[in-house]
Amino acid sequence: MAKELFLEFLYNFWALLNSIAVFILIGVIIAGVFKLLLPDAFVKKHLGQHNFISTIKAAILGIPLPLCSCSVIPFISALRKSGASKSATQTFLIATPITGADSIMATYGVFGWVFTLYRFISSVVIALIAGFLTLLLVPDDDEKPVDKKTKYTPIDPSNKPNLAYPVGKPLNIKVVKAEDKLGIVRQILSYAFDDIYKDIAKSLMIGIVIGALIVTFMPANLSDYISSNAFINYALVLLISMPLYVCATASIPLGLSLLAAGFSPGAAFIFLTAGPATNTITMSVVLKTLGKTSLIIYLSSVLIGSLLFGYFFDGFFAESLSSINILEVHKDDSGFIAQISSVILLYLSLKYIFNKNTQIIGGGGCSGGGCSSGGCSS
Repeated sequence: MAKELFLEFLYNFWALLNSIAVFILIGVIIAGVFKLLLPDAFVKKHLGQHNFISTIKAAILGIPLPLCSCSVIPFISALRKSGASKSATQTFLIATPITGADSIMATYGVFGWVFTLYRFISSVVIALIAGFLTLLLVPDDDEKPVDKKTKYTPIDPSNKPNLAYPVGKPLNIKVVKAEDKLGIVRQILSYAFDDIYKDIAKSLMIGIVIGALIVTFMPANLSDYISSNAFINYALVLLISMPLYVCATASIPLGLSLLAAGFSPGAAFIFLTAGPATNTITMSVVLKTLGKTSLIIYLSSVLIGSLLFGYFFDGFFAESLSSINILEVHKDDSGFIAQISSVILLYLSLKYIFNKNTQIIGGGGCSGGGCSSGGCSS
């Protein structure tokens, strides 16, 4: 009996890994390209004003950035220290992880384009609502606007002008030659895997293991015990998601397991939205960097927003997922590319998990100045 359960667990683990592996690989590579095109200095420059425009910019700029819900934590701290407003930081914190390239690609690979597009739009809406509420209700006390009117000291006309001499060291301007194509590719891959995937490898594997355990040990008649009341199911999913520290990408196999267990697509949506946000680490960072009122707005926006959008998804779009058993499809139709991608992903994960100093690619993926600090791997 124990041997059969163990083999079933391995089977389910491999099926879940196959369902997302190729999309994770594509997603982190796309994220590496975005990192090269959008340096941190550019992002910080546009998020400093405490107004509606800055809040909207935070959502727009956060969409392509390759930051999961773990690595975004040190990034928002840096944003705040660099002068980003509370409203922009709040919006950026919610929108960026779910709309990241790796998360979007993995969501599409598992749930299809309808669910992915709905998750993308709803996440941006929730983030903007949280940002606007912060803008209206929370004064940005730390903001120190620069006086646009430069003050001059009056010159005494009786004094003769003195010649000005340069003070300090001269500027040391270096002409940087364009990198060859191989160097650029190496830089992209280094950031994609040695920084981005290294940060989420542990959380992703834990998510897949838990998902496989749920599928393996769930009773065949579990759906008979799940309440027909949608909001009771939603509340149950929230209770499951709140204690878990899971990244937006790592939550996908768990959401898939909830579907396989008999929960509605809307309930899975709630888990994928609220799960990465409602954990003690993220909440403590929000409290420290943005304050108590911002934390209340953050939690209220995420919880109420995910509940409403989950309810609407079940009411209008549930048919897009109800016609197939997603887990069974991936079990029976794991092609060569999916198998190879799973092997690569599993190899990378084991290397990164058991040797934190491992650099698979090398080549300075951190040169852009915005390396993740391992928020997911702890």
